Amino acid sequence: MPLSLPRTRRGFTLIELLVVIAIIAILIGLLLPAVQKVREAAARSKCMNNLKQIALACHGYHDTQNTLPPSVLIGRGVGWNDENNMGPTFAVLLLPHIEQGALYNQVSASVQNYQQFCPPNQSGGSNDQNWRAISATQVPTYTCPSETFGSVQGNRAGRNWARGNYGANNGPGDPGAMSRGGTQTGIQVTNGSSNQTASGVLVINGGVTMASLTNGDGTANTIMVVHLRAGPTSGDIRGSWAFGQAGASYVANTPLGDCLGPNHPNDGSDDVSGCSSQPAIEMGCWNGGFGQATSRSQHSGGTIVGMGDGTVRFVKNSITTDTWFRMLSASDRLTYTDN
Repeated sequence: MPLSLPRTRRGFTLIELLVVIAIIAILIGLLLPAVQKVREAAARSKCMNNLKQIALACHGYHDTQNTLPPSVLIGRGVGWNDENNMGPTFAVLLLPHIEQGALYNQVSASVQNYQQFCPPNQSGGSNDQNWRAISATQVPTYTCPSETFGSVQGNRAGRNWARGNYGANNGPGDPGAMSRGGTQTGIQVTNGSSNQTASGVLVINGGVTMASLTNGDGTANTIMVVHLRAGPTSGDIRGSWAFGQAGASYVANTPLGDCLGPNHPNDGSDDVSGCSSQPAIEMGCWNGGFGQATSRSQHSGGTIVGMGDGTVRFVKNSITTDTWFRMLSASDRLTYTDN
């Protein structure tokens, strides 16, 4: 019987191995964008749910207080831009309505003291700042999953401030003029109409009711809460849920001057003291003072807002300044067309 020679096992050649690697690389390259799209879709859905919960919490606050929450409480004799003496924001007041009652109860006595210190109260209360004890606490409902700088705490007024991504619609005009449901007339919208009227929804020291929204432009036509982004540095207080200034916890003075629509990238767009202007990531600002900020998000192509009726909408960056103004103003007597 003839002897059989042992079989030799043939391996991959170098060319075959390179071809296999190239194919795998191409497949990964095709797969990654799809995975990223799925992740962004999930993050956007979670973010929209957060805004939905906050909008409904505003309704819950109205049910108990007969008025919508203020964007921020400002005590008697305190300037609206006085960061050392301002009171708690709408996000602090909403804590019991988003299942954060235990956190609120830690400072509820201080909050109530400061509330009594605010107009229209003529006496009582005090400039009680002990509510700031919770300023560094991260609140999940106030955090967008797409936020890049959420772990970078803001540092102002001698303490740290946790980031948040949702703010009050203080109205498109001057924050002081909007206080307690006030209006500002004769406004020139940048790149838009003249002689417009601005009024807010969640305004300094409150006073706006659901009835007034309904009788104005209608709850479905008016933004209640907006998306904000966290500042990229600790000195940039933008996107800090308990800090009561434009860009930190509310929007104002937009689309006016150099602060236009959502994610407006221009250098100098937001006016936020101590901010870091980074137009390349759509975070342009002027750091010389407070009082102006637009809605910002890292969701591709636009931002997310919660309307007065509790619905949630995606607003494109390409929205016209007139339409953006009308969505932010509660009583311009003009409705908007879909963007």
